[in-house]
Amino acid sequence: MYINIPDYVEDIIDRLIDHGFEAYIVGGSVRDSVMGKIPSDYDVTTSASPDEIENVFEGYKTFSPGREFGTIVVVSKEGNTEITTYRVEGKYSDGRRPDFVEFTSSLKEDLKRRDFTINAMAYNHKEGLIDPFDGVKDIKDGLIRCVGNPYIRLNEDYLRILRAVRFATQLDFLIDIETSNACMELSSKLDLVSIERIRDEFFKIILSNKPSNGILLMRSLGLLKEIIPELIPAIGFDQRNPHHDRSVFQHTLLVLDNTPPVLHLRLAALLHDIGKPYTFTIDPDGIGHFYGHDKESVKIGKEFLIRIRCSTKLIEETLNLVKEHMNHSPKMKTKAIKRQLQRIGEDNMRNLISLQIADRLSKNGRKDIEYLLEKKRQVDEIIDNNEPYKKAHLAINGNDLKEIGYKEGKIIGKILEYLLNYVLDNPQGNNKEELLKIVNKLYPLE
Repeated sequence: MYINIPDYVEDIIDRLIDHGFEAYIVGGSVRDSVMGKIPSDYDVTTSASPDEIENVFEGYKTFSPGREFGTIVVVSKEGNTEITTYRVEGKYSDGRRPDFVEFTSSLKEDLKRRDFTINAMAYNHKEGLIDPFDGVKDIKDGLIRCVGNPYIRLNEDYLRILRAVRFATQLDFLIDIETSNACMELSSKLDLVSIERIRDEFFKIILSNKPSNGILLMRSLGLLKEIIPELIPAIGFDQRNPHHDRSVFQHTLLVLDNTPPVLHLRLAALLHDIGKPYTFTIDPDGIGHFYGHDKESVKIGKEFLIRIRCSTKLIEETLNLVKEHMNHSPKMKTKAIKRQLQRIGEDNMRNLISLQIADRLSKNGRKDIEYLLEKKRQVDEIIDNNEPYKKAHLAINGNDLKEIGYKEGKIIGKILEYLLNYVLDNPQGNNKEELLKIVNKLYPLE
């Protein structure tokens, strides 16, 4: 097997070999290459010690963020390359980091410590592919399998439980039975992993091509209760409504799969109906309703997003979509669309329409989305024509009003709100002269 290696990485490998050391690309770059994908980055493993690596690359720009673990980074204009000394690791007392690291001269010993067989391969042009744990076979079979004893591998770093789900979801693989059983038995140990590391893996799962596979895997392995227990009441929840032939959970997964891979959009898809089990009512005809579920979903979603330590911006963008997802109608007027644009902004408006389309397509019966496509066309037209939809777009501002004699205070806000309401209906009237005429007529100075 021949793997194409970028020149700047090949130069690093050749330089190490020319100085008498072993060197290979390793891990994800080998896995991706075997699968016919172009790697996003390349890591190099070597028999050289950190001191020896620095000596070999004297005169190069380097830095060492993990020198105690044997890692030196060589900086090239094409990209940074991590070079790590072969190592073996001691016991993982905290289920995250080894108690100690020892450098070794054996490539196989270094590969043995890695998480999954598909990540435990190495390659250089001189020796070809080094695959002591049958990673290529597992790629062909579509399997995620731990290197060696899965209980030992997962106990070393409990995040590997979620990483198994992530790789299976991203690659559309299965988790082999022994690894799967170990993941289930050790699932509660995720409590020992920092929420930031869990969050980052979870985000990669929901941004994959078919995130529902990852959520279903998490459910089967007992991980939902560790990461997003708020979703569990939705499982099997019968909506008792002619518009829904699926449970809340099944509907949520369909919406998730039908949305573009934008993080806050995918999060909104996951959370948009999470409040339904708490707002369920049945009318005299036996039909289920969920009045106010959007507000309840915002409340529950906010607690979840705060708990996994999302940024304020991400929380706001996500919850705005959840809050607005029911705000659509074939009868929605242009003025209402502009008000919605004012509330959530241009980019999020497009994401909202994507969420609303996905929501409609995931329901029972006739799936009319023409009015939503028309809404998207109107939004594009408003933006392309620079039609005003918020106070900042008005041809006059508070300073203009103060200059002609209005005092700072509530009156200025009241005038600007009136003018905005006017130009929402009459975008052609958004010019300073006309707006000042309206102000003088309706709010004359004493």
